[in-house]
Amino acid sequence: MNEILDTLEGWLRRGKKIAVATVVETWGSSPRPVGSKLAVTSEGDIAGSVSAGCVEGAVIEAAQEVIETGQPRLLTFGVADEEAWEVGLACGGTIRVFVEPFSAFGGVYEALKRHLEAREPVAVISVLEGPTGQLNRKLIVSPDGRPEGDLSLTPEQQERVVGAVRSLIEREEGGTLELGEGLTVFVDVYPPAPRLIIVGAVHIARLLVPMAGLLGFDTYVIDPRRAFATRERFPDATALLHEWPRKALARLPLDSFAYVVVLTHDPKLDDPALEVALASDARYVGALGSRRTHEKRVRRLREAGLSDEQLARLHAPIGIPLGGRSPAEIALSIMAEIVQVRNTSPASAVISTAG
Repeated sequence: MNEILDTLEGWLRRGKKIAVATVVETWGSSPRPVGSKLAVTSEGDIAGSVSAGCVEGAVIEAAQEVIETGQPRLLTFGVADEEAWEVGLACGGTIRVFVEPFSAFGGVYEALKRHLEAREPVAVISVLEGPTGQLNRKLIVSPDGRPEGDLSLTPEQQERVVGAVRSLIEREEGGTLELGEGLTVFVDVYPPAPRLIIVGAVHIARLLVPMAGLLGFDTYVIDPRRAFATRERFPDATALLHEWPRKALARLPLDSFAYVVVLTHDPKLDDPALEVALASDARYVGALGSRRTHEKRVRRLREAGLSDEQLARLHAPIGIPLGGRSPAEIALSIMAEIVQVRNTSPASAVISTAG
């Protein structure tokens, strides 16, 4: 929803009739992940994508029908289907796309916008299959279990949903959920934005910040040297922290959405940062330096009390070995490794909690 939110707002101001299509399940080689969205107006305007072009035409046609009837549709496209070949899904995958009128978001849209603008984790629960009275209704659920919306669930169903939301937000993926009694819902998750925390406002950091921004990361640059960490040098950074790393990192959430990169080459800055980061739940911790520098660093960190298990988490020399030597190439190798780590959690498209 984030990628089409501004367009939706413009359409709503102009009173356009809208349908929203969402990828709710995938198998095999799918061009777009679960949660991808395509918005369509009755006049044929489009925003977003559910298949990188493969099945867009058929989905747009279904969206026009949904706008006219107000009834949602659940579509399946696969290479074994004649229709899939007609629309171009020849890449070896199968996808299910849920198409619904935008009016279905009426009970949750403003609340969803608040969560997204505040960059708070949240999930939207949509009914894929169930009693007619439950269709076109939704529920927003925060990780703490607070529900908002017009979809009514039994206490048992709500408990199952909250448990699924917490798990799926942690894994940064959506999925279908069977609640029994013929009710199947889609849990559309909006996890917190990943955070790239850079220790050292060096030249490589100046290149990392815009790269990370393009990939959806919030970026924090930590350096007590105010002449280095300036807005002129880092205009796109989410925040500049002019503090010693140990103090700055203690104020930032170092959870599974945090990725820490240490770049200064100065043990006075690098070592305290690594002591904090490696003892935390940060998803990724990497440090710049040669293998020889890394060996010396490991000895110091071990003497500081870090365990072998904690030290094994350190990515050093940092980055995927692309063979590059320029600052831009090094920054690219670092972001490539971070993206690789972020995408290594096991995928799970379907959860069944039916009793």
